[in-house]
Amino acid sequence: MSSNPGTVRFSQRRRLAIVLALNLALIGGLVTVGIAARSVGVLAAAGDTLADSVALALGLIAVTLRDRNPDHLRANRPIAIVALINSAILIAVTVIVTVEAIARLREGSPAVLGFPMAVVSLITLAVMIAGAIVLGLSSRREDIHMKSVLLDTLADAAAAAGVLVAGTIIWLTGGLYWLDPVIALILAAVIGYAGAQLAIQAVAAIRGADIDFDHD
Repeated sequence: MSSNPGTVRFSQRRRLAIVLALNLALIGGLVTVGIAARSVGVLAAAGDTLADSVALALGLIAVTLRDRNPDHLRANRPIAIVALINSAILIAVTVIVTVEAIARLREGSPAVLGFPMAVVSLITLAVMIAGAIVLGLSSRREDIHMKSVLLDTLADAAAAAGVLVAGTIIWLTGGLYWLDPVIALILAAVIGYAGAQLAIQAVAAIRGADIDFDHD
């Protein structure tokens, strides 16, 4: 027997609000550690988390608008618009991080502090795993926005794991500072790919493509 659509939608708003709160709690710590440790990898994670938070806030508004008249022909249009905005923010973050990482590699990677990088990345990894658990793997079959939020959260968890490894290596070796911008470039590639895929889906939906938002 299928779940009550009203219950699912209320659950969506509640889950999005929880994940938004988790992301907002992280941003300050990531920015502070990124600046203090001089880590472009951590700052990239902060930028990605900020972009995700904006998308989550807009998503909450879009879901609320949709639920006011869920049977309307264009009820899902706000969801697609938010997905497009999210993709634009992700692509912008990709460009900024890529430019900074390449500049650091060209100039000779400056010294970064590996220990705070590792600690904040471990915390980020734990928060992202918690967020994925709150969303539930089934959210990928609910609609394009819930799917994008889940994918973003899982990608952020993988990114945090990468920064954790780089930070740990830098801390233990007292060198290999080039790992920081290299990890940032890998992060930028992952963020950019996710943004491009999301943009393609969102534009198709806005233009009226036959996309089923309720099932995978």
